[in-house]
Amino acid sequence: MKVLLTGFEPFGGERVNPSYEAIKNMPDIIENIQIVKAEIPTVFKKSIQVLEEKIIEHNPDIVICVGQAGGRFEISIERIAINADDARIPDNEGNQPIDEKIFSDGDAAYFSKLPIKAIAEEIKKFGIPAAVSNTAGTFVCNHVMYGLLYLIDKKYANIKGGFIHVPFIPQQVINKFNTPYMSLEQITQALIIAVKASVNYEEDIKITQGKIC
Repeated sequence: MKVLLTGFEPFGGERVNPSYEAIKNMPDIIENIQIVKAEIPTVFKKSIQVLEEKIIEHNPDIVICVGQAGGRFEISIERIAINADDARIPDNEGNQPIDEKIFSDGDAAYFSKLPIKAIAEEIKKFGIPAAVSNTAGTFVCNHVMYGLLYLIDKKYANIKGGFIHVPFIPQQVINKFNTPYMSLEQITQALIIAVKASVNYEEDIKITQGKIC
């Protein structure tokens, strides 16, 4: 069993990105599961190209893409990606698409292929805040999640894949008053748990993770 985990390079003026920092700290083997780690650019289109290159190179069974969601306090297991780029800020190469489709021949949205509720519940068992999220935004994180699920739908049907958002780490919030954060150690632990749950749960558990608004 092989799992590819991807994190992003820093963006938006940040010096680090906790998504890839946490992945770098993960072991290379988790209970006989081979872990492949990759950093992808925070750039529209190029990020999906690099992701597919890594899929072709490593032929993983599962792909978990991870991104930073500054302002969120929990590990967010994303449910859905939409076919829309609507960038509030430029990416790392100055691109700022507005109301553009990611793939013209793609569905309006794709749902995660991971056991999202099981992952959230397993993480919470270890005292780490986690929840299913119903929006991955409209920046490069959603772009990559949609791209991954598009590739699974069109080319790599044997792969399970999805996306997880993680909070800021402490060093990022020193000058951000009253902003949530999580230790890098806890984020790494949560991702290890997510890997195990993704492998161990063939089907998701059926419990409520819905939100009223």
